[in-house]
Amino acid sequence: MNERIIGTFLAFFIIFIICAGLAGCPQYGVYQQRLAGEAELAKAEFSKRIAVTSAQAKLDAAKLEAQTDVVRAEGVASANKIVADSLGGPEGYLRWKYIEMLERSDAAGHDVIYVPTEAGLPILEAGKRQRKETGGQ
Repeated sequence: MNERIIGTFLAFFIIFIICAGLAGCPQYGVYQQRLAGEAELAKAEFSKRIAVTSAQAKLDAAKLEAQTDVVRAEGVASANKIVADSLGGPEGYLRWKYIEMLERSDAAGHDVIYVPTEAGLPILEAGKRQRKETGGQ
């Protein structure tokens, strides 16, 4: 008799475990989907943070490059003003730059053609014209 009670109890226990498992399966599926959704949300938020941080870094870099350009331009303007003042103003500075250009073009082997004008400043011709000569023309 004792074995029958143990066997019956064991059968009911196994049936209870199976029923509990079947009842818990849908709840586990919901739980699993909720965890998957939370993981997807966390991934999206992290990707968003990465994009925002990257954009902020680009903005900071652009601002610093702009500041660098402003400082460089101020330095060049200051240097040009010092040189222009030491050469007697803007006219002397332009003549000096013209002479530098002539020296560079001469060193590079380029021909410079200039024609004096009434104002005393030359007109520069940037290039030579080349004619294509055809048979009878």
